[in-house]
Amino acid sequence: EVRLVESGGDMVQPGGSLRLSCAASGFSLYNRDMTWVRQAPGKGPEWVSSISVSGNKIYSDSVKGRFTISRDNAKNTLYLQMNSLKPEDTALYYCARGWVSTPARAAGQGTQVTVSS
Repeated sequence: EVRLVESGGDMVQPGGSLRLSCAASGFSLYNRDMTWVRQAPGKGPEWVSSISVSGNKIYSDSVKGRFTISRDNAKNTLYLQMNSLKPEDTALYYCARGWVSTPARAAGQGTQVTVSS
């Protein structure tokens, strides 16, 4: 069974940092493109960042220069380092297989990031 479990979300002040994790099971990250997606209240899913099998990374304009995607194949875990957080980064963040895509999340999937003073 394929499972993706996110963690690391929290409430932080503007300018703060967080590192999100996505633990995968049922498949190996090293041979799949992976993506982070976020969904703010009342809005549709928004693609954030993707990492390819070969390690290429791409970011949305809204997070470029502030967020870094990475992968630990030994731990089968995907990460998203988020720096210089802004209130508009507030959303439920989840990971998914794929490249530059916005698949729907599974029930209960995701970790909440709230940026507020």
